Amino acid sequence: MLSRVLRAVVGACAAVVWVAAPAAPQTGAPDGEWRTYGGDLGNTRYSALDQITAENFSDLELAWRFKTDFLGQRPEFRFESTPLMANGVLYSTAGSRRMVVALDAATGEMLWVWRLDEGARGAAAPRQLSGRGLAYWTDGSAERIVYVTPGYRLIALDAETGRPDPGFGEAGIVDLKQNLDQEIDLVTGEIGLHAAPVVAGDVVIVGAAHRTGGNPRSRENVKGYVRGYDVRTGERLWIFHTIPRPGQFGRETWLNDSAVYTGNTGVWAQISVDEELGIAYLPVETATGDYYGGNRPGANLFSESLVAVDLYTGERKWHFQLVHHGIWDHDIPCAPMLIDITVDGRPIKAVAQPTKQAFLYVFDRETGEPIWPIEERPVPQGDVPGEWYSPTQPFPTRPPAYDRQGVTVDDLIDFTPELRAQALEVASHYKLGPMFTPPVISRIEGPLGTLLAPAMGGGTNWPGGSYDPQTQILYVSSNSSLGRLGIVPPDPGQSDLEYIQGDAITGPRRTGGAGSQAGGGQRVVSGGASTAAQLVPGGPRRSDLNLTVQGLPLLKPPYGTISAIDMNRGEILWQIPHGRTPDRIRNHPALAGLDIGPTGQGVRSVGTLVTSTLLIAGEGQSTITETGERGAMLRAYDKADGTEVGAVYLPAPQSGSPLTYMLDGEQYIVLAVSGSNYSGELLAYKLN
Repeated sequence: MLSRVLRAVVGACAAVVWVAAPAAPQTGAPDGEWRTYGGDLGNTRYSALDQITAENFSDLELAWRFKTDFLGQRPEFRFESTPLMANGVLYSTAGSRRMVVALDAATGEMLWVWRLDEGARGAAAPRQLSGRGLAYWTDGSAERIVYVTPGYRLIALDAETGRPDPGFGEAGIVDLKQNLDQEIDLVTGEIGLHAAPVVAGDVVIVGAAHRTGGNPRSRENVKGYVRGYDVRTGERLWIFHTIPRPGQFGRETWLNDSAVYTGNTGVWAQISVDEELGIAYLPVETATGDYYGGNRPGANLFSESLVAVDLYTGERKWHFQLVHHGIWDHDIPCAPMLIDITVDGRPIKAVAQPTKQAFLYVFDRETGEPIWPIEERPVPQGDVPGEWYSPTQPFPTRPPAYDRQGVTVDDLIDFTPELRAQALEVASHYKLGPMFTPPVISRIEGPLGTLLAPAMGGGTNWPGGSYDPQTQILYVSSNSSLGRLGIVPPDPGQSDLEYIQGDAITGPRRTGGAGSQAGGGQRVVSGGASTAAQLVPGGPRRSDLNLTVQGLPLLKPPYGTISAIDMNRGEILWQIPHGRTPDRIRNHPALAGLDIGPTGQGVRSVGTLVTSTLLIAGEGQSTITETGERGAMLRAYDKADGTEVGAVYLPAPQSGSPLTYMLDGEQYIVLAVSGSNYSGELLAYKLN
């Protein structure tokens, strides 16, 4: 720790003293540091630092790099961490075993590393690899790093030494599979967490995640309850039952006693906290069965709900269900953003929730009242036997949707008449309709499924958005994605649900998440009957499942965007395609000679960072960049109009959200990169 001590001495001699103090949840990262996942407890991802500007962004140079290959039994190619920086030390989870490392924030030198070999429990974990980060706590003298292992243990480490805190739990460890108000197998129980826990005051709040809900093995699963712990002792302070127990509010929304066996409804996204109000905001996911809910009739509180609870007791303050009886995998994927705005001259403490469906839901964070009306509107009803359909769904009136919603023939690609005709042919095998058009039973005679936009992954996903408290503008990235929703009866022994995700060409899906490319299998399934028959002439082909035309996306661009939203007026100020047009599109022979303009990149939404001078976001896909090298670019935009003002080369796509900090008079930008052919690495940039 010598380098850390030397910097502390130099800082003291220069009369520069950083004092840790609680920050308001919407004012950004304080004191030039980055002490919590989203910069502040309101997850604004804002920093007031201004050394890096539009004039010098492109002059950034690599200050240090930290490769993570040796932090686990194998290299990791999906490195999603957002590190923290406090007192000159950078802390991060990293590697396929989810180790914790402390790095010198100026040089990247490793100061300590801590690992826990969880054996069979870690190997069976539903949420593996390095996860998305960790939490930092200090009382002004002691410092602790708090995180959750793949095997679902809560760990408290001394931030100076990396050793477990002996006063926390049992030798620094709390077993999160215990004291959860349900019986769980300590090795194979399907519960874990990718997100970072949140520390507010002396309370640690921990959510839950499960195996993907696209093809559940059973209608029964572990319930994703949320708990608060004492950060000093590891004692459980409270628990919030995301599926209400008998006698609790919302139990009546689970018909036929389905709350008894239904699981999931975890909080796998980041949690936000307003310490001044003493309220934590929980973004809750879907209940068991992402696409079929016949075994859980009713609206299903608190699935797909934003729930405000007391920070110290876990008591529900208010809630709003964003999707009733979800069958589209529209989990709430990211942190609620705590923002202070002024609407019609009235100052409001608000909470804004980006979503997979590209709606931004905005509430008074004290009362839960919508800032602008949210209307219950009729939605299409389906005909899947045994399913329960909500007749209405909530639609925000402001801000408007910030990405495409639903699919019509007008959304199909039309660069040339030939491509248009082929797109119409592919789309003819599917059901098209507005958002909330339900899944269908996939049949060869049609439809193969429902076309869903945004797809199951969003819209916006776990990276969420960022917010400038000086201008009251919120920035959010979105993937203009397309998915197909077909369900079929499972194979014998595969699941006890009546229907799971699949299609009439390849059958029930066994691996991969929702919306992944179909592959393998030679049989045809129609209405549950297996046959070796060939597909009928003129009918759907296996290639139709890719939702492409000659390798081009079925829908028109843009494929990925960043939107700026004026939160005082609930209006979109500007919207730009984000990311260089992919090589396979830019160089496609069918588009030769055509000016298709910038398309952006159709990847999972990327994390943004906003400072007093810039909006910053990296690309999520490798291309041949402007530099002539394969890789990606870290781009800077003018916050007022979205004009690109600078770019820096990255050797691989951004895979974690960027952060910034000031150290020894120099501003750094740090982010995680990785990809299919590039293992996880932290990169730190600064001006020369």
